[in-house]
Amino acid sequence: MAVLGWMAVQDGGYEIRTWAPAGAIVLALVVLAVATVSNPWPAVPRSTRAAGCLLAGYCAWSYASVAWAADPGAAWQGANRTVVYLAAFVLFAAWRQRAATAAALLASWTGVVVVLALVVAVRLSSTDDPRTLLPRGRLLDPTGYANATATLFMMAFFGLVACLAARSAPWWLRGLAAGGAVVLADVGLLAVSRGSLLATPICLIGLLLVLPDRLRRLVSLLPIGAAVAVAAPRIIHLTDVVGAYKPPPGLQEARSVTIAIWVGAAVAASVIAAIARLEERRPASRRTARRAHRIGSILVGGLTAVCCVGALAVVGNPVTRLDAAWSSFKGGYAEYSGTRLGSGLGSNRYDFYRVAVRSFRDHPVAGVGADNFSQAYLREGHSNETPRYPHSLELRTLSETGVVGALLLFGAFVAALPAALRAARSRDAEPGGRVVATGGLMAFAYWVVHGSADWFFEYAGLGAAAFALLGLACSLDPARSRNGPGGAEIGGPRAVPTRLPRLAVVGLVAIACGLPALALLGEWAADGEVRRAGRVFGTRSGEAYARLDRARALDPFTAVPDSVAGSIAVRLGDPTRALARFQAALSRSPDDPYAQLQVGAAQSALGQAALARRSLQRATALAPRDAVAREALAVVRSGGTVDAAVLSARLGARGKVAN
Repeated sequence: MAVLGWMAVQDGGYEIRTWAPAGAIVLALVVLAVATVSNPWPAVPRSTRAAGCLLAGYCAWSYASVAWAADPGAAWQGANRTVVYLAAFVLFAAWRQRAATAAALLASWTGVVVVLALVVAVRLSSTDDPRTLLPRGRLLDPTGYANATATLFMMAFFGLVACLAARSAPWWLRGLAAGGAVVLADVGLLAVSRGSLLATPICLIGLLLVLPDRLRRLVSLLPIGAAVAVAAPRIIHLTDVVGAYKPPPGLQEARSVTIAIWVGAAVAASVIAAIARLEERRPASRRTARRAHRIGSILVGGLTAVCCVGALAVVGNPVTRLDAAWSSFKGGYAEYSGTRLGSGLGSNRYDFYRVAVRSFRDHPVAGVGADNFSQAYLREGHSNETPRYPHSLELRTLSETGVVGALLLFGAFVAALPAALRAARSRDAEPGGRVVATGGLMAFAYWVVHGSADWFFEYAGLGAAAFALLGLACSLDPARSRNGPGGAEIGGPRAVPTRLPRLAVVGLVAIACGLPALALLGEWAADGEVRRAGRVFGTRSGEAYARLDRARALDPFTAVPDSVAGSIAVRLGDPTRALARFQAALSRSPDDPYAQLQVGAAQSALGQAALARRSLQRATALAPRDAVAREALAVVRSGGTVDAAVLSARLGARGKVAN
């Protein structure tokens, strides 16, 4: 949990320098757990075993995709990231947890995220210019991407919401959970995420319809919703004003938002704590509980019907509105005069999805390779964006790993669901365990729902937390105690088997975890060498080239060290070395338009006009919308020479690839 919290504050775990060492630590913890805590294989429920095996199969398939990927380095990176998710799930799911220790684990992660939200609220009240905290009117910290920030806070929100209606939780803890949930929802709203606006009600409906104690959950959610509803207009107004680049609101206006957050959290906490205290003094009988269950089912069903009717009344003709929504979705970004949350579904995601579907159609079985979407979009996309990822969990899986990968990954989800649901619904489970299982399952569900329209699989701080919390829910499955002898708990009694089998198992697990750990550490070390080379090349070019050579050896698939070395050679006015390094990059990633463009520029500088023309023609074929490549080709065709330094400056100012 400390590792997960650290990844959350380090740009959501997006960078290699964060998730690679974190993954190696989690893999080491898996080996340590196997070596020290007895856990007979028959004691693990079949659904959990199946989920782990399918997820392991998906990791293996992602590694196999290196063989057919156009960019093997990107596929290697995607496979290594997936191993982090497998390790997180296994570490939390394979051993039985007690309700108390499971609650401590869930509380530790949600507590870190609540602290992050509190820090944002304090910063908002103390800043003279909200634009420093809300660039373009949206909260980016701590992940660096507004939608990922909203997801981080809302995953923790659903982890806390599970505690609100828990009879087994102390009254003061339920009050704290209510206050924390309000802070998370309000601060998450500062990210102005339309995806969150759609995903949150879907998950709330699922929470009320699928899981028990509907009436209690509905009653406990009302103070939370009321507190958020009071603060929401102020929050949206603040983000709209900042995002519209109007004169920044004063300190007093920003403070009013913070005050609304504090007051709403305090009131909601007091109401929930009072309800919980009353329940402790006057516990309900079983007959009353059954009656409340029936009433809750009726109320939730009625509320759902009323919401549907109300939505139809507001929306009007559903066919017309759906057609308008579809047109907005296909139309790309559009100017809006009101709030961004009410501006429709316009973005370039339709074009991203179109290319992803085409990639899946062309490679239905195996896909194009893990994390290999960007080159397809450079060739076939229509927008001015250059995304690395398809912005959808489902389309990412289908386009990059094909039907085989989809069956493995989504099969793992389906296999884990029964264990998590049993832990959340069964009367045989410990009451506190049901609470934790509900929180873990709902946090994972939110990650999946919102991730269906965004690229959160690539944020390891979110993905690893989602798989860990799903595993935590599975670890509380009451079927575990009926599946054979042992069933050891973390912190529980230990049954020591014979020495030889234990050593053999530990050895096999150490090998199975050690190999991907070496891959993670190698990629981490290579990334560090590339970063250090970029810092010293201006004064110590020889050291920079030596570091890049080491990076190339540490990561056997990536073309990044050669591309960086070529770029350094261009900056230092050495076209011969630049040509050799960019050609080496193309030997690892033949469809890289950036390296192909730089090869053409270096050939032009060396007087190889015919070769330069062919290279630049290929560069424009790989990225038809790249104006820089087209201009370079026009220069060569007219008999001129491409200025490599100017070309690199243009590319650097634009940014090679955007997410």
